[in-house]
Amino acid sequence: MTQIHKPPLRILLEMRPALGGHAGIPQAARLLFRSLALLDDVRIEGLLQTHERVLSPGLPPGGTGWFGELSTDQKLNRLGRVVIAIEQGTWASHIHATALTIMMAVKHLLGGSQKLTLFDARHFQDFVWRRFFARTLPPEDFELVMRSAFRIARIPWNAMHICGLVTRKMGYPLYPRLDTSDFDVMIAETPYPAAVSKNTKLVIRYHDAIPLLMPHTIIDRRFHQAFHYRALRKNVESGAWFVCVSDATRRDLISVFPRAEERSVTIHNMVSHHYTAEPSDARRIPEIVRTRINGKIKPRMELSLARRLLEDAASVETFDYLLVVSTIEPRKNHLALLSAWEKLRVERFPKLKMLIVGSLGWHHKQIVRKFQPWLERGEAFLLSDVLATELRVLYSHARATVCPSFGEGFDFSGVEAMKCGSPVAASDIPVHREVFADAAEYFNPYSVDSLAQAIQFVIDPAQSGRRESLIARGAVIAERYAHDSILPKWQSFLQPQASVVRATSTPSIAWT
Repeated sequence: MTQIHKPPLRILLEMRPALGGHAGIPQAARLLFRSLALLDDVRIEGLLQTHERVLSPGLPPGGTGWFGELSTDQKLNRLGRVVIAIEQGTWASHIHATALTIMMAVKHLLGGSQKLTLFDARHFQDFVWRRFFARTLPPEDFELVMRSAFRIARIPWNAMHICGLVTRKMGYPLYPRLDTSDFDVMIAETPYPAAVSKNTKLVIRYHDAIPLLMPHTIIDRRFHQAFHYRALRKNVESGAWFVCVSDATRRDLISVFPRAEERSVTIHNMVSHHYTAEPSDARRIPEIVRTRINGKIKPRMELSLARRLLEDAASVETFDYLLVVSTIEPRKNHLALLSAWEKLRVERFPKLKMLIVGSLGWHHKQIVRKFQPWLERGEAFLLSDVLATELRVLYSHARATVCPSFGEGFDFSGVEAMKCGSPVAASDIPVHREVFADAAEYFNPYSVDSLAQAIQFVIDPAQSGRRESLIARGAVIAERYAHDSILPKWQSFLQPQASVVRATSTPSIAWT
């Protein structure tokens, strides 16, 4: 019997968010790329693009440019300039982006599309791995993700947004059209400011509606809200599908765009396999703290701080700490946590320290200023660029991991903590109830007393039974977000499209 060849489903995955460090959406992009790369019936390619920088031309998709085929040295020179453009902007970048924005609008009016050029990563594996993947994936995944191909969208993501906003003022929003004809599906990690080819189904990985429903908490409020809303509306109108990271996020999406209900599903984020409850050496903690202190915050620490940290390494039981892992911004509610921690130190736990792991976000200065006295005394620490292997150690030995945010789309830190055996105290918001279920101690995020009481329930030796119960339940709940639990849901979601690809040489959209 002749075996029928089944063509793979061709997926283009936006990798722009992966440039953004250790935060949730960058992690989600890396983990999804890895998981889809494991599937035999999927051919995954990554789309390289930046927020603000125009990228140099990559390699012609057909192998031949305007002046014939490029030599090997010419190809490598082009690709090297792409790397430089991602890493280093110039004063001319804004002028170039403005010119391309105008050209985009004109090309759209004439029915044209933006070509996606090729990026051959074989000679640039170090750059691609360290810049896009290494912050989340372990070294064992290097070969897996580097065997995939990559495409280049030269035009900045922000320029695409601006094109839509500016032309809307003239009567009708003109977002660029990408030539994605080589792909059956394009997955974007946030509302995407472009249309795709007719044979390509656009899938928006929708993380949260915070720019729409909590606009007072975001940076550059006017532009951020407008970018998000206008691109999201365009995606809805163009028939895109939405894979939401939680039921809470899906409800928010539908509350804004009811017509998206039939084209939206919930598939929770998967959490990195870095995080496990394997035993770790607590004596590493002081060294991690010392080496990962945020270099942009330079408090006048006591001269004896280094000595005391080393002493803590020899006497680990004195290094009790709360852990919070999130970007430092007002929505994350660090100031209420600070007040609750101060209350606990005065009333019950005078040696309790606090470790905050996260980058400096918008409006962080007021938050840091409140922490400054404690930073100078070496009782609280702001850490950045913490490796996943180091964060696993911090989770494992924390007295509690606290998730105090006013609003989230998913919240990786609570699940990561549960996988590492840390008890979790979390703000009582819908997404936390959904994702953490009964494996967290909940508190009112607007009440310092409630927050302090929840933490005390978790760390008080007299409540050891409650603590152990949370840890045990957390291990069970965290498995819901493991790779083996989430990937089948993506396979199920993508299956209708894959069936059509295998049934016809000219793929059409199966999802209705």
